[in-house]
Amino acid sequence: MSSSTPSPLAPAAFPDLPPVAGVHPAVARAHYKTWDRCDLTYIALDEGTAVAGVTTKSLCPSPEVEWCRAALPLGRARALVVNAGNSNAFTGHRGRAAVEAITAKVAGAIGCAPSDVFVASTGVIGVPLPIDKAEAGIDAALAAPPASWEDAAATIMTTDTFPKAAAVKAVIGGQTVDIVGIIKGSGMIAPDMATMLGFIFTDAAVAPAFLQTMLTEANRRSFSCITVDGDTSTSDTVLAFATGKAGNPPLASFDDAGADAFQAALTDLCTQLAQLVVRDGEGATKFVGITVEGAASDESARRIALSIANSPLVKTAIAGEDANWGRVVMAVGKAGEPAERDKLSISFGATQVAREGLAVEGYDEAPVAAHLKGREIEIGVDIGLGNGRATVWTCDLTHGYIEINADYRS
Repeated sequence: MSSSTPSPLAPAAFPDLPPVAGVHPAVARAHYKTWDRCDLTYIALDEGTAVAGVTTKSLCPSPEVEWCRAALPLGRARALVVNAGNSNAFTGHRGRAAVEAITAKVAGAIGCAPSDVFVASTGVIGVPLPIDKAEAGIDAALAAPPASWEDAAATIMTTDTFPKAAAVKAVIGGQTVDIVGIIKGSGMIAPDMATMLGFIFTDAAVAPAFLQTMLTEANRRSFSCITVDGDTSTSDTVLAFATGKAGNPPLASFDDAGADAFQAALTDLCTQLAQLVVRDGEGATKFVGITVEGAASDESARRIALSIANSPLVKTAIAGEDANWGRVVMAVGKAGEPAERDKLSISFGATQVAREGLAVEGYDEAPVAAHLKGREIEIGVDIGLGNGRATVWTCDLTHGYIEINADYRS
């Protein structure tokens, strides 16, 4: 269920994305729901494409997640199918049969092994994906004209209010390579080594094992640093595909020229995509960056920052434009990480409001109030114990979130 009104935090326009050699998107209608839109994305990948991925840590994953986990160690891909409107999660043997039918059908059509076909689905949990609709949608996609990146990004949406994508470039051995990503996500967002559904495509030549190393690192700094509502999905998947069509010297380790540049570009892309998801958080009106420093370690800082970002009391205070720094103190204290009350400092925007366990005497509330009335909110916390630092991104919690989720299945 997507809204016709874009989030107030949405970008002004869909970005101008380059084609990626060896990547061929198409979209079709599988009619998974009674909506007037395409809901099946099919992306063909040239032979020789490498793949890497990260998936949800949920102990109740979808059959699609299990399929991807089993196929990823092989390191190769020829196609991707994404279904919107039905997550196919918690559907037992019927859900597994649907994934097997989809991969077999695509494999037969393009002449590859079923394990070379990756599948992801998103939507309502507990309803088996109808095989007849999936197969008809695949037939339609195979016969469809090439789709734009915007078509592909829009087709994978559910409660999203705008299509999300980004592109970056890197130079490897004197050869410029493109990296393009599309993503969907709006609610049920609190990933742990994964996020929503995200798909990254590059024409760079990268060995599968090294692509996995780089994606895992990029994920740690991006998708695993966002939260909308504290809920991790059964279907969260990010896949990266490298076609090798750019002609660069293949990357196999960080000793290779251009590897650091590619890692930086990939991390940048993933961060842009992750932040787009937060900007489309269900009911969101404010984009919030939370930076924690002075923690015992970087990971400790991340956990404290996520404790703040996931607090309904903090998020509702931001929605109400209330600089209630006591709620931030509460969230630091409950994080289970090293912290000392009398060393703690808190800032809203550029204004420090609490220091060394006390309110800053006589601080000027006017700039704080002005900051909280904006769309972009910054909260800073100094734990005062060490050198650990992390930034996470979230959004406010409004009545809109309740309205969207109270009637999600209707």
